[in-house]
Amino acid sequence: MDKILIEGRQPLSGEVRVSGAKNAALPLMAAAILCGGPLILNNVPRLRDLVTMASLLRHMGGRTEFENGRAELDMGTLHSPEAPYELVKTMRASALVLGPLLARCGRARVSLPGGCAIGARPIDLHLKALEAMGAVIDLDGGYVVARAPKGGLRGAHVNFDTVTVTGTENLMMAASLARGRTVISNAAREPEVTDTARALLAMGAEISGLETDELVIDGVGALRCASYQVMPDRIEAGTLIVAAALAGGRVVVKGSPHQALDAVYDKIREAGVGLKPEGEDLIVTSDGRIKSVGLVTRPYPGFPTDMQAQFMALMTVGDSAAIINETIFENRFMHVSELRRLGADITLEGHVAVVRGVRRLSGAPMMATDLRASAGLILAALAAKGQSEVSRVYHLDRGYDKLDEKLISLGARIRRAPA
Repeated sequence: MDKILIEGRQPLSGEVRVSGAKNAALPLMAAAILCGGPLILNNVPRLRDLVTMASLLRHMGGRTEFENGRAELDMGTLHSPEAPYELVKTMRASALVLGPLLARCGRARVSLPGGCAIGARPIDLHLKALEAMGAVIDLDGGYVVARAPKGGLRGAHVNFDTVTVTGTENLMMAASLARGRTVISNAAREPEVTDTARALLAMGAEISGLETDELVIDGVGALRCASYQVMPDRIEAGTLIVAAALAGGRVVVKGSPHQALDAVYDKIREAGVGLKPEGEDLIVTSDGRIKSVGLVTRPYPGFPTDMQAQFMALMTVGDSAAIINETIFENRFMHVSELRRLGADITLEGHVAVVRGVRRLSGAPMMATDLRASAGLILAALAAKGQSEVSRVYHLDRGYDKLDEKLISLGARIRRAPA
């Protein structure tokens, strides 16, 4: 188990390219179950969660090959429609195989998912939606055991009680091979959902309503092989932007998905950081002086919860006080106690954090508690005087493609060491 050592207060400069999006690649890998031949994905990051998903597809009987950002996934053979606990206990996205397995095989046995401890993320919305399509579902020994009705899943009108990204993706994939029309109301609008829909369209699915909160899917008899380019990772791009803002300097973030980051761009500009889009790139300029700005996390197109920890790190050196309201997950402030170790002034009241900017942070040992928290701690350490240490960075490797190496390429003094 590694830790990361950071020597702070080093300006950043240079160019860095954004990797493909983990949260888009995972449902696209699950979508490979729906077609009988190879699905080729380009711009795929090499991340622990994706390695786990590839192991799961191979367990089911498929073939996976990764090389230089290209993944070839061939699920022509599928002899075991099961996602065992041993394979998916660290990965919340394992639930994404449930819909595709039911649609193709008519049955599935999927372990209840694991992942980051940032709060309850139940899959009951997934299960209710699949039941509306005729599936019979039981919970047995920590597994979801599901069967489609005779003749396969059938179209239904599903209105999600709350916005669910993976639930929308799961149902959209299942509906692609269902009989008749499925309408998903209160669907998630996140760019990764749209990316999944576009890949399914390339495979021959019939989906309309992209980028809206109502998706209409007309089931087809079969999906075909396809090749698809995974979208850039908007959360990685936002993380790199905040790194440049905290450390100061001039950084070109290449391949930043501008439209997907509108809400993040707005808040970072409010904080006094210069952002200049040039084609597919973004030029970030900062003198390290940060204005305090409050925010409320919302489903897309609002400010993403996956950028909350990173933005809080930015606000620790703001010029006054910022109020951060977390509305998505009830336990996503675990990084606060670790940021306080650097000298941050943060008070909590329920789902609201008040961050009072301090003149200087000081290096300290910290422990990552989840994926985005690990990034937030590293970013804060970039602005701290002296050396900081972040342990349990296996969380970081689940969702960031060599973030430490990318920061090093910009001039940050960071190194990995055995814990």
